[in-house]
Amino acid sequence: MTINLDSLALLELIEARGSFAAAAVALNKAPSAITYQLRQLEDSLDVLIYDRSGHKAKLTPAGKALLEEGRKLLESTDALTKRVKAVASGWEAELRIVLDSVVPFEKAIPWIQAFDALESPTRLRFSSEVLSGTWEALYSGRADLLIGSRLDQNQFASATGLHIQSFGQSLFVFAVAPSHPLANAEEPLCIDTIRQYRAVAVGDTSRNFKPLTFGLQSGQAVLTVPNLQAKVKAQLAGLGCGWLPWNLIEQEVANGELLVKKTEDSTRQSSLCFAWQRGSQGKALDWWTQHLATVQLNFQPPQ
Repeated sequence: MTINLDSLALLELIEARGSFAAAAVALNKAPSAITYQLRQLEDSLDVLIYDRSGHKAKLTPAGKALLEEGRKLLESTDALTKRVKAVASGWEAELRIVLDSVVPFEKAIPWIQAFDALESPTRLRFSSEVLSGTWEALYSGRADLLIGSRLDQNQFASATGLHIQSFGQSLFVFAVAPSHPLANAEEPLCIDTIRQYRAVAVGDTSRNFKPLTFGLQSGQAVLTVPNLQAKVKAQLAGLGCGWLPWNLIEQEVANGELLVKKTEDSTRQSSLCFAWQRGSQGKALDWWTQHLATVQLNFQPPQ
């Protein structure tokens, strides 16, 4: 049993033109040639596609199913053809972008919309990692573009052949829920005071790189959660204390749901950057790196 695309296209044309004769005219063929091609298709499938018992041939239920599914197949084939041609002209089939959890996905929405305006055939695939896991995804080839926190990864930039470009700053503040014991503690909080209470930490998602920790004290109890959004929720519930990026808790602080406490080292800054591998840059990656170069993220409270 064989169904070729020409036969499916013929069914589509007959339904669009309304009759075998009209389809024959459109194809510059004799009506008998159209009938013969349909007979071959029916014989191949061993089903009746058209009911010819009336004045005008009508699709049978099997014929309607074939037309419906055939349309999807023709559309998919057309899309595949365009995508293959686009890839041959320099567009990637897929661009994999890994976001550090410090950069909310909402920030990427206007960038995606700007990219969509190009009508590029490149599919975008976003993923999220934490700390060293973000850099490992890029270094291992699981991602083509990294958007996130620079951390201390500049140390291996030259060794791994990465382009790294800064495009903003993220401020981390020490925050607790009003119900937490540290809410009423004298400021600035010292390390020995903080160490007495459980910290909420985001687990590094690195598989092979050395996992990083952030803001933990030696001997401190730790509740490890999967991402920064979970860390915010845990601290809102009073389950622990810790450093949080200002952009993720600005509203909670304004509402009094979280309190920012001064510590001996006050605040912590993290440089935001985007990075990509040297040497293999298609049109989609080229657009993204050029576009992000015009962006400035400032995740800090107003002065």
